[in-house]
Amino acid sequence: MDEYANNAKVFMAFCDETRLRVLKLLQSGEKCAGALLEQVRVGQSTLSHHMKILLESGIVTARKAHKWTYYSICENGKQYATALLKQLTSLTAEVPLYGERGGNMTIYKPLSPKGVREEIPEATDLRDALRRVAKTYAEKDAFYVKKDGSYHGITYKQFEAEVNALGTYLVSNGMKNEKIAVIGENSYEWCLTYMSVVCGVGVIVPLDKELPENEIINLLTRSKASAIVYSKKLEPVVNKLLDSCPDLKRLICMDTLKTLVSEGTQLIENGDASFLDAVIDPNALGILVFTSGTTDLAKGVMLSHSNIIFDIRHVLELLYLGSEDSVLSILPLHHTYECTCGFLTIIFGGGRISFAESMKSIAKNLQEVNPTVLFAVPLILENLYKKIIRTVEKSIAKKYLLKTAMPVSNFLRKAFELDVSKKIFKDVHKSIGGNVRLIVSGAAALNPDVAKGFEAMGVTIRQGYGLTEASPIISVNRLDKYNHASIGPALPGMEVEIHDPDANGIGELRARGGNIMLGYYENDEATNKVLKDGWLYTGDIGYKDEDDYFYITGRQKNVIVTKNGKNIFPEEVEAYLNNSPYILESLIKGVELENGETKVCAEVVVDQEELEEKGKTSLSGSELHDLIDKEIKSINKQMPLYKRIAEFTIREEAFEKTTTKKIKRHK
Repeated sequence: MDEYANNAKVFMAFCDETRLRVLKLLQSGEKCAGALLEQVRVGQSTLSHHMKILLESGIVTARKAHKWTYYSICENGKQYATALLKQLTSLTAEVPLYGERGGNMTIYKPLSPKGVREEIPEATDLRDALRRVAKTYAEKDAFYVKKDGSYHGITYKQFEAEVNALGTYLVSNGMKNEKIAVIGENSYEWCLTYMSVVCGVGVIVPLDKELPENEIINLLTRSKASAIVYSKKLEPVVNKLLDSCPDLKRLICMDTLKTLVSEGTQLIENGDASFLDAVIDPNALGILVFTSGTTDLAKGVMLSHSNIIFDIRHVLELLYLGSEDSVLSILPLHHTYECTCGFLTIIFGGGRISFAESMKSIAKNLQEVNPTVLFAVPLILENLYKKIIRTVEKSIAKKYLLKTAMPVSNFLRKAFELDVSKKIFKDVHKSIGGNVRLIVSGAAALNPDVAKGFEAMGVTIRQGYGLTEASPIISVNRLDKYNHASIGPALPGMEVEIHDPDANGIGELRARGGNIMLGYYENDEATNKVLKDGWLYTGDIGYKDEDDYFYITGRQKNVIVTKNGKNIFPEEVEAYLNNSPYILESLIKGVELENGETKVCAEVVVDQEELEEKGKTSLSGSELHDLIDKEIKSINKQMPLYKRIAEFTIREEAFEKTTTKKIKRHK
């Protein structure tokens, strides 16, 4: 009780008004006294240690530290703590801080919502949206691109003018109402092609540049594309296509677009308004996107302008994206996640786009363009997090600081909305450009521990969920309300529910709303399997909690059913495996035995970097097997018997993946 009295004495002296309010709250807090005593008994030494670390770092003052200590001791009295926090925040938000080292110190004000919520103009289609944003931000850079080693800006006014010019050229050369494919690296020319086609020419068909030649031929033939716009690097492949694709009539290299824009500009000056006056049906097919085909033959997803606009508006609103934001485009633009979020949403919010030169150049490009927002996939984020932790663990001092500072940083953010993380973890922020305020993760499940780790270091991460068939966003965690284990609540205006749930509330996720596709191109059978009464049946299995947050447990096609009717979702078991520091990635399969039982088998790829860090590179094959066996036995103890791994093999090479870094499970 003496420790409590000393802390209370210092705190009560903070100011008379605070003292009176605290006393009043203490008198009315029914559960407060017991919580205070318990917290003092079990937590005082730890809290004092945390405060000492902070004080030595010159971040807070004794006066502020005692306030935080006092609140921490009281935090189990939930009703009391909530009221006390409101009182203290209003009284002390702007109090100057003076540390033990002397001198006026930085004031860390409470966090405001990340970003600025700006007015989102109504738009009927993508061309209308472009015209509106180009008028509002005419002289602002829409793109910041690197050429010959240096960066230059392309304004919204210039972008709109070049879209109009290239579109006019394409229409005047017989491509009106045609399907036009685009293939190549992420670039300004790729974006220019996309917008020129959808804003008055015809249907854009984005293709994956990593596809083998026979697959490119297959998709061009199935889509009936009459032209393809390609990057110079793909010229050797593209030059072979004319003889193999019956509908393909025109090959356009992106290096020639500047010339075509000049010709289109001249046509407009001469009075050609065929593109400018083109009528756009916002509900008709405008974008034809082929799925990655991780489980079946790739299907052509038909999307309209209205589908895309629906997602853009809600992503802008929910994530506060706007004209102050900039993005480094990392993921391939042919994928709807990057195209809708990293390209169209940023553009129609008035932001700025730059492009990573390659996966190996990401670190360098982040330093060059200093983005505020990143759209990424879990594999990239989890690898980045591992590298940060490995770097820190090389230094005993840094390792100790990380272990201490992360929980303290979390506590200050949650309890007092005070963000000191950028000062404590300045090297982490610097490594991703220094200005990143938000990272959005999608395309696969993100390890919640990784998200929490980044959050503790002051890097805001929000996870979302979607499918190409939904343009693609269905749900996303909000900035102010989130759960790192969840894919978040549904977008506003969408109906999302668990269809035919079992006794545990687990069933297939289905969605209905303005972003749901028109259907699969020339494939009514496949369309009718997933679209029923306006509902998109996603094929993903999951559940919903009492707060309407959704959770994905696995793919319906991947589920392993045991003899006793138990369901094993491979993704869940793989998540356990991938948490091991020695396992880089894994794949779970069910093998049916002669007696009808199912054996859970794992194929794992060892993390060679971790072995090097731990000095285990000289392990023999049997020693490496024993190391992984020990890890798996430990993991098995965390799972019910029917999910436990009975057998494993070590794979020499990484698994083949899609362009969004998902393992091609059924290859």
